[in-house]
Amino acid sequence: MSTALFWHRRDLRITDNAGLYKALKNNEAVIPVFIFDHSILQVLPKNDQRVLFIHQELAKIKAQYRSLGSDLEVLYGDPKVEIPALAQKYRAQKVYTNRDYEPQAIARDQIIFEALQQVNIEFIGAKDQVIFEKNEVTKDDGLPYTIYTPYARKWKAKLTDYHFKAYPTEKYLTHLHPFQTKALISLEEMGFEQVLLHPFPASATPNAVIQKYHELRDIPAVLGTSRLSLHLRFGTISIRALARAAQHLNEKYLNELIWRDFYQMILFQFPQTTDKAFKPQYDRIVWENNESDFAAWCTGQTGYPLVDAGMRELNATGFMHNRVRMVVASFLTKHLLIDWRWGERYFAEKLLDFELASNVGGWQWAAGCGCDAAPYFRVFNPEAQQKKFDPQYSYIKKWVPEFGTPTYIHPIVDHKMARERVLDRFKTALQP
Repeated sequence: MSTALFWHRRDLRITDNAGLYKALKNNEAVIPVFIFDHSILQVLPKNDQRVLFIHQELAKIKAQYRSLGSDLEVLYGDPKVEIPALAQKYRAQKVYTNRDYEPQAIARDQIIFEALQQVNIEFIGAKDQVIFEKNEVTKDDGLPYTIYTPYARKWKAKLTDYHFKAYPTEKYLTHLHPFQTKALISLEEMGFEQVLLHPFPASATPNAVIQKYHELRDIPAVLGTSRLSLHLRFGTISIRALARAAQHLNEKYLNELIWRDFYQMILFQFPQTTDKAFKPQYDRIVWENNESDFAAWCTGQTGYPLVDAGMRELNATGFMHNRVRMVVASFLTKHLLIDWRWGERYFAEKLLDFELASNVGGWQWAAGCGCDAAPYFRVFNPEAQQKKFDPQYSYIKKWVPEFGTPTYIHPIVDHKMARERVLDRFKTALQP
């Protein structure tokens, strides 16, 4: 009997799961597994809401597997050790998973591939979290795009109904191994607290939100975005299902999903950009990196209400509206002249929907040093952004209740001075 492991990672669902489908279709007994990677978890705060979210979703799919006469094996440890050990424990001939494009994940998977190869076990990947991956959308000469617009044009030209087609895992669920394993490991056993600080966004979005996305997406005071980024990040929903809906409902929304594919491709092709500027000359910039200014930005105490509202929303909920993300990132890098890497890492700690490719891409865009970035001389004026996108102060008053009172902090930096300083600093650094 052909036996295989299926390793869940960023794909916490059974339906329309590419790697799971491949495993079920091609094997008679499939054992689903998930590994809490202790090297990742041990550096997180004990109330990290992402770990709680993953744990809740694992409880759901473990119950689903059990209702199907199977189970989900969940361990806490090092995947480089646990996956080969599980494959041998269950005498699996193959291990399936969905591909991850982050540099550390690629390095980890290479080690696992080599370990499995030594014991004649195949390691098989599938494309699941993007529509197009790696080298699937390139220039005519085979080189990767570094500008979004031509990439998006080629992306749409290559698109067929096949790319949105769901993987019918339900056809082969009888191929799940009828095994039973222990109860789901508790958060406490891994050193985490089961404390929900703020409700997680729902995994389904009314079509009306997507239909009006192009009209409302820049207004932070209203629910004009889908809030599905957390679910895309951990794969509790299928990118194919969401892109299929976007294609019929709103091209602007589809374009945002293409941005996601674009940044995943950029990270795969240019892995050095996690900590180096895509445009190397930008690493010559002399940053101020004032720690008290950074602390004021982190805590929402800059005296610029739209910036402060965004940072307080992030700290309280693990979410920040996308328009405001651009404003706060521009403010940190341009007004305060603080290295974009400081902001990128703060977002990485706080965002529920943190995704390395999009986070690095967005921060480099804001700083002007990324691919297809805003030019360095484009400096968002936070006051102008507020007048345009929160004219009634609705969003600001929600998160900065002291705004408009004598207790609200004075601006920590003057906009005119900051703009002149950053233009001079960047111009000097970028001289040939």
